Amino acid sequence: MKCIIVDDEPIAREGLEVLINKFPELNLMGSFDSADSASDFIKNNSVDLVFLDIEMPGINGLEFARTIPKETLVIFITAYSEYALDSYEVDALDYLVKPIEQARFKKAVEKANSYHSLLLNEE
Repeated sequence: MKCIIVDDEPIAREGLEVLINKFPELNLMGSFDSADSASDFIKNNSVDLVFLDIEMPGINGLEFARTIPKETLVIFITAYSEYALDSYEVDALDYLVKPIEQARFKKAVEKANSYHSLLLNEE
């Protein structure tokens, strides 16, 4: 699955890159510090999965998720548990609270793989 990271915190992006690289089914195509830069990338590239922070300067993750193509899966990764209910409004696949445990991340990736396979079978 082709994925990207969108998080304004460099340390969070680096940690997530390390986790993603442990899963051969994930192909990290880019890591972005803002929704604006990620939006430009998504417009020009096919992305299957977005790992998305919520609290970011400018456009927050919830607002950005509303602009992502419906077939692109979104997993929120944030330090704030209070946005969990809001994530359902944008059809997020999962919601992980920082710091992320590898076992929990693995479960989210497995869920993404299942949904991605279903989407491919519908085409």
